[in-house]
Amino acid sequence: MSAKSRTPLVAGNWKMNGSKAFIRGLLDDVQSELQPLALERCSVLVFPSYAYLYAVADQLRGSSIGVGAQDVDERPEGAVTGGVSAGMVRDLGCGFAIVGHSERRTLFGESDSTVAEKYDRCCEQNLTTIVCVGETLEEREAGQTLEVVHRQLKAVTDRVGVDFAGSMVAYEPVWAIGTGRSATPDQAEEVQASLRACLAEVDAGLAEATSILYGGSVTAENAQSLFEMNNIDGALVGGASLKADNFAKICEVAERVKR
Repeated sequence: MSAKSRTPLVAGNWKMNGSKAFIRGLLDDVQSELQPLALERCSVLVFPSYAYLYAVADQLRGSSIGVGAQDVDERPEGAVTGGVSAGMVRDLGCGFAIVGHSERRTLFGESDSTVAEKYDRCCEQNLTTIVCVGETLEEREAGQTLEVVHRQLKAVTDRVGVDFAGSMVAYEPVWAIGTGRSATPDQAEEVQASLRACLAEVDAGLAEATSILYGGSVTAENAQSLFEMNNIDGALVGGASLKADNFAKICEVAERVKR
């Protein structure tokens, strides 16, 4: 499978933003913006906070937009106050989950092994999982970028091997998240090509088939130059996903870019 065979995907990570009224309106606007685009190649996902997960899944039921959770607990069930299990996410009708986002690693102290355990819980519930990896500014300046992202990815692939098939990877340089400072297309491509090479160490077919997304201040303005890269198969979008017109423009770019 070549880059041309991997269909593009744009996912909106809403993080801890929104209210009932805002999200209802945002979804209405997103669907309105996407309808005339008649997307055929680009898949679209949204990741609301837990508080609105059911409402979003219910509003989008029957639509072409997929819904997922921003995180899951590493335990399947039990006395975990505040925890939300992968099984609960699946029970709500959601088919996707993010694990290992840098904000979870940084703010909540999640280790590589914790992320791998969360991945396991997602697999048990047949959730399609996006595994996030990324380096801090200090790690990049120290020349440790590839070492860091390979370690983070291998924490999962060393456990599951070729069973990683069907999952996705998102490269999100920590220094570019929410800062307005995006990696250049060449910087992103270098890292994402190395991640594909890392997957090829497990299985060549797995590497070619796995979608690798880029995240970190993706906008309608820089999406074109990013999506033209051979190893950037779409985007995990933060702030721009909270504005329906911007999000739809990113989806439109992903739909029409040919590699």
